[in-house]
Amino acid sequence: MAKKFNVGVIGYGLSAKVFHIPFINLTEDLVLHSIVQRSPRPGNSAPADHPAVKHYTTTDALIQDTEVDIVVVTTPPDTHFGLARASLLKGKHVLVEKPFVPTAAEAQELADLARAQSRVLCVYQNRRWDSDFLTVRRLIADGTLGRIVEFETHFDRFRPNRPADWKGNLSIKQGGGVVYDLGTHLIDQAFALFGVPSAVSGFFVNQREGRFVTGEGGLEHEPDSFTAILRYKETGTLVQVRVGVLSVEDEQTRYWVRGTKASYHKSFLDPQEDQLRGGMKPSDTGFGVEDPSRAGTLCVAQEGGKVVRETYPTVQAETYSRFYELFAKSVASGKEEDVPVPAAQAAQVLRIIEAVRESAKTGQEISLT
Repeated sequence: MAKKFNVGVIGYGLSAKVFHIPFINLTEDLVLHSIVQRSPRPGNSAPADHPAVKHYTTTDALIQDTEVDIVVVTTPPDTHFGLARASLLKGKHVLVEKPFVPTAAEAQELADLARAQSRVLCVYQNRRWDSDFLTVRRLIADGTLGRIVEFETHFDRFRPNRPADWKGNLSIKQGGGVVYDLGTHLIDQAFALFGVPSAVSGFFVNQREGRFVTGEGGLEHEPDSFTAILRYKETGTLVQVRVGVLSVEDEQTRYWVRGTKASYHKSFLDPQEDQLRGGMKPSDTGFGVEDPSRAGTLCVAQEGGKVVRETYPTVQAETYSRFYELFAKSVASGKEEDVPVPAAQAAQVLRIIEAVRESAKTGQEISLT
């Protein structure tokens, strides 16, 4: 019989409730063992929601618990480094919500510590298992699109009001704001497809106030939107990463990928987050399945220059459940190469983000080679 691993979750906000605990409970080799919630109250109480598990009001108590094999960190990003480090030093395997940590140096330090401790350290970049991303990945891998000329990945919304949680109240230096929140997802996906770019340009904008910013002068100078250009010299590929909060559209573009053989355009977001927020369980029939009316379009070049347009069904092969399955297997094997999103990869993504920040600050393209 396979060993069961006890999981302790630090934090009891949306991340823990929606993106972690349901999948922990669904994963065969994992057992929800304990939860840290500093101040349970009626209507928001981990002890009331999960009476069969242990409950703590301090992080140290959970980290010290010798029965806990895995610590899942779901607190704001400025706490991630300290909690992950303390957990690793106590011999725990660790899964950290994105954004991982504020700097690439901190990410690498934790990756090195995990290796020294012979423990698994993983980052929750769950959008590698979005159905639309899996579709793009398949189209690129099977050669349908040819050599990729331009790759656009968008997370545009109409959000005229500033968020009230950490996303709006932590500075970029603390791992807060749009660049580390949504930007981490998009840049991670670009990295997963194309690797580290040759050079990066970045532009930070506060669209709500109508001005360009650097993001280096405190919260009043934080961007709420940004565009980054990732340049890949060897292939001639340009990747555009874009997040905007004042995009008044009824069908927001998600991907626009142009290749030498075909182009793929996709609107709408993967349905899993909305389904989870709406109370759907990962085990429910239809979880992760996109409505066929939201499928993307493929334009394929024919002989003589004719272009044929067709609907291209979204890949429905995997969901976020797959991430947790792979994570559990990596804990069982103890091998870094089995980790679905290893910390060393997250450090590379943070290098790219730091280059975007430097470009926005200086107005110069930043080399990464």
